[in-house]
Amino acid sequence: MTGKLNERAALWSGGERSGRISAGGRELEAIAHGPAPGSGPTLILLHEGLGCVALWRGFPEALSTATGCGVFAYSRAGYGASEPCDLPRPLNYMTREAVDVLPEVLAASGANEIVLIGHSDGASIAALHCGIVRDPRVRGLVLMAPHFFTEEMGLKSIAEARTAYAETDLRGRLAKYHHNVDAAFRGWNDAWLDPGFESWDIRSCLDRIEVPILCLQGAEDQYGTEAQVRIVADRVEGLVETVLIPDCRHAPHLEAPEITVRKIAGFIAALARDGGKDGE
Repeated sequence: MTGKLNERAALWSGGERSGRISAGGRELEAIAHGPAPGSGPTLILLHEGLGCVALWRGFPEALSTATGCGVFAYSRAGYGASEPCDLPRPLNYMTREAVDVLPEVLAASGANEIVLIGHSDGASIAALHCGIVRDPRVRGLVLMAPHFFTEEMGLKSIAEARTAYAETDLRGRLAKYHHNVDAAFRGWNDAWLDPGFESWDIRSCLDRIEVPILCLQGAEDQYGTEAQVRIVADRVEGLVETVLIPDCRHAPHLEAPEITVRKIAGFIAALARDGGKDGE
């Protein structure tokens, strides 16, 4: 156990550091930026269905600078430089990630006070974790372009992504970031386009979330309508702020970084002022 703790500590030894953690029976790549745990909340980033550590680009550094918090990001199994995952992914793969893998990731981060920040699939996993596991270390939740149920327009866009992967340079562009690009793409795309996935619905997890939530979505999001964030305000009893960002599609942190970072920084500051309570 001591060796694992020392490895975790090394991730935080000044500046931006990369390393590997063990979670879900796999070795996962991880990166830590900014202050070590203990000096304030640690912001844990959960990437999208085709994301990884590298595809956050400058977002972790910008977040750390704006909030003064440490930022910890990792690539799920099958993505980036993490170990491969088994294919096909089960259709409840996001719930499995939230319940079976994410608790081990949070432990490996070394953080005792956490804000989960998820994008797309990562936002769904973060919400599932808060609604099912309800880890007391998690003080707040930021959801960027979350999914809670399938929509025809979103599935159409995912089908278009499959065509683009086969017929354009999309595969080559993604291959720069994923060691096994075909597994990364198929693991996401095949699951979402499986006929059985049309009935996927995780709205019930929202009923048990008690931490404050910030929801951010692009007004032009091609993978989900505004209904995906409205349902959060409708079903969560605690504090929920929703922000619809104009002239933005599915990636607010990349397409509208200034407003995204500013809103998250304000959310983190509010958590610090009220001690993470939900405004009751």
